[in-house]
Amino acid sequence: MLCARRLGGFGAGLRVRWVSTSWSPVGAAFNVQPQGRRLDLFGERRGLFGVPELSAPEGFRVAQEKALRKTEQLVGRVCSAPPGPQTVLIFDELSDSLCRVADLVSPPAETPAAEVEAGSPLSPGRPRHRSGAPVPSRGHACSCLHSSCFTFTLHAAPPWPGTGSAATSETDTDSDLVELLFWCWLSRSSYWHWTQADFVKIAHPEAAFREAAEEACRSIGAMVETYVCPSSRTVLGRGAPGLNTNVELYQSLQKLLADKKLVDSLDPETRRVAELFMFDFEISGIHLDREKRKRAVDLNVKILDLSSAFLMGTHFPSRIEKHLLPEHIRHHFELAGDHVLVDGLRAEVPDDLVREAAYKIFLYPNAGQLKCLEELLSNRDLLAKLVGYSTYSHRALQGTMAKNPETVMQFLEKLSDKLSERTIKDFEMIRGMKMKLNPQNSELMPWDPPYYSGVLRAERYNSEPSLYCPFFSLGACMEGLNILFNRLFGISLFVEQPAKGEVWCEDVRKLAVVHESEGLLGYIYCDFFQRADKPHQDCHFTIRGGRLKEDGDYQLPIVVLMLNLPHPSKNLPTLLTPGMMENLFHEMGHAMHSMLGRTRYQHVTGTRCPTDFAEVPSILMEYFANDYRVVHQFARHYQTGQSLPRNMVSRLCESKKVCAAADMQLQVFYAALDQIYHGKHPLRSSTTDILRDTQEKFYGLPYVPNTAWQLRFSHLVGYGAKYYSYLVSRAVASMVWRECFLRDPFNRAAGERYRREMLAHGGGKEPLLMVQGVLQKCPSIDDFVNALVSDLDMDFETFLMDSK
Repeated sequence: MLCARRLGGFGAGLRVRWVSTSWSPVGAAFNVQPQGRRLDLFGERRGLFGVPELSAPEGFRVAQEKALRKTEQLVGRVCSAPPGPQTVLIFDELSDSLCRVADLVSPPAETPAAEVEAGSPLSPGRPRHRSGAPVPSRGHACSCLHSSCFTFTLHAAPPWPGTGSAATSETDTDSDLVELLFWCWLSRSSYWHWTQADFVKIAHPEAAFREAAEEACRSIGAMVETYVCPSSRTVLGRGAPGLNTNVELYQSLQKLLADKKLVDSLDPETRRVAELFMFDFEISGIHLDREKRKRAVDLNVKILDLSSAFLMGTHFPSRIEKHLLPEHIRHHFELAGDHVLVDGLRAEVPDDLVREAAYKIFLYPNAGQLKCLEELLSNRDLLAKLVGYSTYSHRALQGTMAKNPETVMQFLEKLSDKLSERTIKDFEMIRGMKMKLNPQNSELMPWDPPYYSGVLRAERYNSEPSLYCPFFSLGACMEGLNILFNRLFGISLFVEQPAKGEVWCEDVRKLAVVHESEGLLGYIYCDFFQRADKPHQDCHFTIRGGRLKEDGDYQLPIVVLMLNLPHPSKNLPTLLTPGMMENLFHEMGHAMHSMLGRTRYQHVTGTRCPTDFAEVPSILMEYFANDYRVVHQFARHYQTGQSLPRNMVSRLCESKKVCAAADMQLQVFYAALDQIYHGKHPLRSSTTDILRDTQEKFYGLPYVPNTAWQLRFSHLVGYGAKYYSYLVSRAVASMVWRECFLRDPFNRAAGERYRREMLAHGGGKEPLLMVQGVLQKCPSIDDFVNALVSDLDMDFETFLMDSK
């Protein structure tokens, strides 16, 4: 009944084009061109995401005030209630309320930096995208280390605590700590994903909505300066005498965790959430004396400013006088009068001289950016020491799977050793190709691997993306996801007609995620198509986290997936390249993590989990996307209905392993550099000398004099001391794939086990315990390393296994 109503309603607004094959309802919905909604003069306008206040731009202010009133009430409740399990419930509800405020503002979420150019030697990732310790940033980019996230959008910042305000001097320390506490909560509550206003700010096509969201961002700075005093139930402003809300909040949780009998009575998830709240408090110095707390506030503010400045600098183009470049290569760059602007590495350009010029010019040291990086690293170290950690890396890795930087470096060094021989062979292949194409200059340099490895892949496997596109219509891929989720989890995706005003663009599809016995699990809004001013990023946005409410009902999660796919036309559906298809599967992995998480507390719902675990579900989906048994279920030619030949899938997968060891070695180099920068201070030498030494040890290609690659390493802001996370997440995904799905990617028992042991817990359970539950053993560092290296083997077991 649910299916018929929803599908019928959706079809009324669409025009179906002719194709020679048939699709399931969800596939058909994504393979048609929307005609827009019928004229509705009397229908109720629901508001964005069904939030009534957001039916008009001015609703941002209304919703903001409503959330703040609830926050004030909860502050009073938690401070007056006796310690017990209810303390954690109220804290989580307060966190949820603050997160809803954050939905209307620009939160201080850890900001993963953007890629610079796909496949370039500069781009941290292969190229992959999606964040360490909660160091807020004024800019916001996609929260993922996954492919195609190559742009960074910086938005105007609100008046952050302690800056741009008359209260900057002679600040009351308790008031500063209220702000610090507020940002501390939000840093976890909105830690992993963009929120409503972030999304509206960058993605809504109407200027009025974007401006209203931006205004909400500016006003939140003033909002956090007003809190309620529980003892008098009155609202006090920033700096008001006697304001001690923050101390009472901290102490209410402290009393609970100090009572061993009470702690022992808590269930494991409640205890973990209480400990996470306490960790969020203390990691920013709320437990220190007044003078040190004031210092912690000052350091956090300074780190904010330095982070913002460094991020902007990583993307700022380099200028060079036009006459210094050979005339025949100038057209590859932007001209500005008598100067040439170089804004990237041009890593895919065939001309060696163009790539060399771009590398040397774009990476030429900038004194201001160098000073900014040095101050950022120094202030992070000072903050870490102030709150009780020996290095910033120790602070950042608290609560992760790795737990400490010693383990991370041991992992990286072992992985580097295992990769060494393979990397040398990869470089020999690349050097051979360069010699073949450019015998006059065959020395292999850092600007060469991306281009020549691409040439090798094309020559060996003929995996030209255009050959695959006709088989990967968007509707076919969505049908494949629906089949996979149904067989693994008993889940179906149904297209639902959104209410008037619920979506921001007519081509946004709303999916209801329905379990065969549990019913509706949540909603996914699919904003998949290109439009003017839409960021070129593939993102997962958490709009609302799941949690168990006081009345016993479950607050269903709501997420947005944003891609940048070409529009369908009258005679042609949207056709995806293999990379686009893999991106879609990756982002749906994040969405399923949100949908299938069934935590009691929204503080740890879905993807709100440690950085080095958060990518596991999404990377695991890439394994499904590259398995012929899965691809065969949906990859059909949009005109003829012919299935994608098996040998084409095998060629595509084999091509991805060409020079993959060298690519992974590059990631090890980036991760090691990140650890050293955030390790013991003062640093043993300049950041450039450390770069040179680390590159020689962990990569192998020579350092180029008068370059400073680290000044373009934007991930140092969002992934400070945590850049290793992608490698660890991929290793776990590989182990889960081999343990659960290699023999049968549709195994229902394995799917249920994966959901029960991993997806259902979000961040409410120690990540290593979740991994242990799925693998039925606790993996060692060698297991992590071996999993990554074994993926490089050209054995094609997944694709050529016995069909019997």
